[in-house]
Order: sequence, then C-alpha cells, then structure tokens
Amino acid sequence: MKKKKFKQKRKAWYRGLKQVLKIIYHKPKFIYLGEKPTEGSIILSNHVSSFAPLTLEIYVDYPIRIWGTDEMNSGIKNLYNYQTKIYYHQKKKWNLHFARFVCLVVSPLTNLFYKGLNLISTYQDSRLRQTLAKSLTAIKDNKENIIIFPEDSSKGYFDEIQKFYAGFVLLAEHCLKNGIDVPIYVSYFHKKKRNYIFDAPVKYSELKAKFKDRYEIAEYLKDRCNELGRMEVETLIKK
Repeated sequence: MKKKKFKQKRKAWYRGLKQVLKIIYHKPKFIYLGEKPTEGSIILSNHVSSFAPLTLEIYVDYPIRIWGTDEMNSGIKNLYNYQTKIYYHQKKKWNLHFARFVCLVVSPLTNLFYKGLNLISTYQDSRLRQTLAKSLTAIKDNKENIIIFPEDSSKGYFDEIQKFYAGFVLLAEHCLKNGIDVPIYVSYFHKKKRNYIFDAPVKYSELKAKFKDRYEIAEYLKDRCNELGRMEVETLIKK
C-alpha cells in the first residue's frame, strides 16, 4: 500500500502558495546523521536569509512550527518597518531607500505568508511567557517540532555563525518542568552545496547535566552547527 504523502496542517490557499514558492526555493538534499525528527522536538538551524525557514516549511515531511520575531507577525505596518530597517538594510546591507521601495510589494506578500504559516511570535520582554506556553502546547498536544533560528544576525548572515542566543534553552527547560525531556536537533543549511544536514538528536537533560548554564549549552550547539556546515556531503553519504 502506497504511503500517504505528508502535508503540514495548513489552509488550502497557503498550500497553493507554497507550490509557487518551489519555483524559487528548490529542494536540497536532506541528510540525517541520526534518527529523523518525527514529533515533539526542538530543531535549531542557521538562517541563511529566508532560505532555511522557507525550505523547511516547504519540504520537510514532519509537523513543524517556526519561531519568528514578533515584528514579523504583528501587522503590516510593523512588518514593513522591520523588513526595511532591520532585515533588508541592517542585515542584508541594502540601501535603505531601495529597501523601502521594494517592501511596498514584498511586505504585503510576506504578511500573507506569515498568516498562513501560523508563526509562533518571540519577544524580548515578559511576553516571552506566551511564546513558551504556545510552544509547549505545540510540542505536547499537537506533536509538532519547534523550529528555532538562534543565531545572532544583527550584523548579517554568515556561513560561520558567531553566536547562538540561548532562548531555546528556556523552552527546553520549560518542557522539562512539564515532564518532557525534549530532544534537540542541530541542523545546517548549505545554500551553495544544496544540502541540509541534521545532527543526531540529544536530550536536553544530557546537555543540562554536561554544562553549567544555558549560555554554555548555546555555545556548544553553535560550534556543532558550524561543524555540520564544514562537513563533506559525499563522505557522509558513503558512511
């Protein structure tokens, strides 16, 4: 009996939009060094501009929810300001006036996309509790995998990641307090080589026992992410 093709729980119009996006975002080779994610995990990845999140949303065959900054998920005005000043100008180094012009078209489309994506907003204040609560529900009740892009991209996106923010550790700790020792996957998307490498999962409790605080955990996983980016795919496939 032929296995039924997996589909994310998205609305019909949004699934149609994703089919259009496949023209731009081609499917890479997915490589798993351990077991493949199924449900209820945290997946960390480099960002590679919009390529990593869109590639995951379009092509992975397991349920996911993506973390994203609240500016991207709080209305067209906030989204436009964020995309022009932060995303295109600060991170991607575009001319500000050109970014403003482009975003007159891009921001409404992005706003539509995020409505369909069902993004989990992240905050830098007390509202982070909302993020943790929604993420716990997604993991525990909906059996979804939470996708987080923890790299510090304030100065742009680089092949060699300099820093991981440690917010994902707060989520893992919140899960543990609620009886879930969540597995954490580190992954790296290599745009030029067209591959997406996923490390074997590690339980949060193991990381917590090994390192003294969340910052050490973030540093360790950041280094592992960079190691994945330097791996030769051909060697991995032969193994």
